[in-house]
Parts: sequence; structure tokens; C-alpha cells
Amino acid sequence: MPNEQAAARGGDDTDQEAGGRASGRSLAAGLARDLLAPLGSRYRHTVSVAARAEELTAAVPAVDQELLVVAAWFHDLGYAPELVQTGFHPIDGARYLAARGHSPRLCALVAHHSAATFEAAERGLEAELADWQREEGPVPDALWTADMTTGPEGERFDYAERLSEILARYDQDSIVGRSMSRAQPSIQAAIDRTSRRLRAP
Repeated sequence: MPNEQAAARGGDDTDQEAGGRASGRSLAAGLARDLLAPLGSRYRHTVSVAARAEELTAAVPAVDQELLVVAAWFHDLGYAPELVQTGFHPIDGARYLAARGHSPRLCALVAHHSAATFEAAERGLEAELADWQREEGPVPDALWTADMTTGPEGERFDYAERLSEILARYDQDSIVGRSMSRAQPSIQAAIDRTSRRLRAP
């Protein structure tokens, strides 16, 4: 079924029919379950990020709502042990999706989610991340918002709580700690833009 496959891949025809949209979400959810359910909390986080993305669809154009939710299901696929290449999950997840024929736009959303540029720089992986052009606009903003307002067990957090728990789980001078601290203004700005879009008439 071409429309169903395109929906899961983040193709240009994801908005053509309601059935295709539902199938795209279902296919994405199934792949996330297959790869992440064995990881327990990582899967619970992903389920809640996808649910949060559904709530945020009003902040993105109708044509991109399917893409946002699929990207939310896929954003942490790179944590699956069988997908690890670089050890940096946004890149590893994007590479896996690219190899499966998903759209460059969807792969880029996964690769750059939640200000991944900062951690890529810490890890010396800027060239690898540059394989995908970073998008700016409502879809990445909403994706970052969904991820960064959801806790590691799927809890609903505000961003300050989420950043605090990250810095509590990782040493503040660790790669993750330094990256998340430096990314704070960029992530907060994305969340603020998403909030304004939700309030817009």
C-alpha cells in the first residue's frame, strides 16, 4: 500500500488520507516497540514522547502532523544495541532509518533532535551529523518540545524539571551534562516557539 509506506517513511504524501496517516503512526509505533521495548524505560519514554507529539500537532502545519508523530516514535531508535555504530543515538538512529529508505527529512529530524549539534561537537561527530541538514521551524521545535518535556520513565515534566533530572543522572561535567547545559537556550527557545504556536488563533 503506497500511501501507508510513504506515511511511515515521512514522505510528501503523508497527509493524503486519514487511513494512511493512521497506518504511518501504527507502523512507526510497531518499529519502535520491536527495537526499544527490550530496553524498558527507553521504550516507556518513547511512548510518552509520541503521545506528547500528538498533543502538539496543532503547533505544526496539517501536512506535517504525521511526520511529527512518526519522528517522535523514531527519535530514540539509535539506543537499540543492534543499531549502534557511533555510540551517539541520534546519528545511529538516522543512519538506520536512511538505510531502510526513510525520507531525508525524517532522518534529519531524528539526527538533530533536541539540539544534538551540541553533543555531536563534544563527541567529535560533527562531520557525521552534517550528513543531514538541520531543519528549523515548527516540526523540529515541536519534536524537541515533546522530548524535553518527557522524563526517562515517561513522566510529564516541564523543561526545567527535565534538565534537572538529566543533570542528576549524568555528571554535570560529562559529555551529556556539558552538552545539555550549553543547549539550554536553544531548547528553551524551541519550547517557547511551540507554546506560542499553540496559542495562536
